[in-house]
Amino acid sequence: MKNKIVLVSGANSGIGKSTALALAKQGAQVILQCRSEERGEAARKEIIAASGNDNIDLMLCDLASHDSIKQFAKEFRESYGHIDVLVNNAGGIFGKKIMSPDNREYTVGLNHMGYFLNTHYLMDLVLAGEMKRVVNVSSLAHKFVLKIDWDNLEAEKTFGQFYQYGLSKLFNVYFTTELTKRYASEGLISNCLHPGVVNTGFGESGSGFFKRLVELGRRFLTPADKGAETSVFLASAPEASAFNGQYFANRKPAKLSKLAQNKEVAAKVWEKSLEWAGITEFGKP
Repeated sequence: MKNKIVLVSGANSGIGKSTALALAKQGAQVILQCRSEERGEAARKEIIAASGNDNIDLMLCDLASHDSIKQFAKEFRESYGHIDVLVNNAGGIFGKKIMSPDNREYTVGLNHMGYFLNTHYLMDLVLAGEMKRVVNVSSLAHKFVLKIDWDNLEAEKTFGQFYQYGLSKLFNVYFTTELTKRYASEGLISNCLHPGVVNTGFGESGSGFFKRLVELGRRFLTPADKGAETSVFLASAPEASAFNGQYFANRKPAKLSKLAQNKEVAAKVWEKSLEWAGITEFGKP
């Protein structure tokens, strides 16, 4: 990974930070895509100190905002001409229905549309890179969703934090499927993963009950650096280039739910995402 350009979203804490650190230790030039300047700069300094790699940059972006992502991509192009690996990692679970800056239900707006739009505006740079990899952090939680209610995608009728989170992670799988279908012929390698049940700040924006549950079980959870191992593997391992459009756990291909394997639904979600984004052609900003 020496001198390879890697962009990691949500890199100021948890799995994202551990992923960025591991790739920095391999000699990559890592850009931390973070919402908070204070937390992002603190992470940047920690990663430099721990890795001995000075080629760590911080760029600000709110992954729940279309305008912010679009502006980020414009500023990114002023400094970088390509991306070798894009790691879409930022996300969260929310205890009540709130709306994003784009007036989307926040869980789907951040966890899915953040990935979708981030990749849309940077796709040409990824395809200009040597490695051409997109890594999407999904979750075993995609199996929470047994049936999609197309009239309740954004909790228009009812809201459940676990369902909305599971739906967003299912959409991450579909996004990976569609990227592979549409861009494999151009050399793109796109895979998604379950990082494990990881001891991070995840859950702090969930309901009070869920936060207490996480706190009680925290000592049994996987450390963030262990949870990042599959992301790092898919981003950097030479042997990972043999896989495309797959779902991983513990650095190995894993089984998807039956619904997640439905290619017709994946295509329908892709079209819905284009509609939500207000774009007609993906990857052509």
